[in-house]
Amino acid sequence: MVKAQQKKVHRIGYLSVRDPAVESSRAAAIRSALRELGYIEGQNIAFEYRYGEGKRERFAEIAADLVRLNVDVIIVAGGDAMVRAAMNATKIIPIIMSGGGADPVTTGAIQSLSSPGGNVTGLTNLTGELGGKRLELSKKSFPL
Repeated sequence: MVKAQQKKVHRIGYLSVRDPAVESSRAAAIRSALRELGYIEGQNIAFEYRYGEGKRERFAEIAADLVRLNVDVIIVAGGDAMVRAAMNATKIIPIIMSGGGADPVTTGAIQSLSSPGGNVTGLTNLTGELGGKRLELSKKSFPL
């Protein structure tokens, strides 16, 4: 008798500085992008949402809660304080920054932009810090 193979359901921890109402469009966009890649909520992925609701004193508690649930990855929708809370909660589970916050090298979240090291990676805005480099690349790409 052949047993059907059970597909692993990957558990994604979602940490947000904000509340569910404000965060709903960003969370929906992430779910949509994952769906385009074949990850369907309820079939092969499951989300565990935790919201700080703007209360810094809750960040460590909700990050630790996701670690206790043994999620496969943590997406951080928020700035430096929430990334730091996730980093303090785990050195093993991958943490993905989804934008916002200061330079992650300066804050110590990563070692460098080219080699983050540790368990933190993702996107950051770095608007001011990378402005000159963006202008330089634009000039090289589209010379006048």
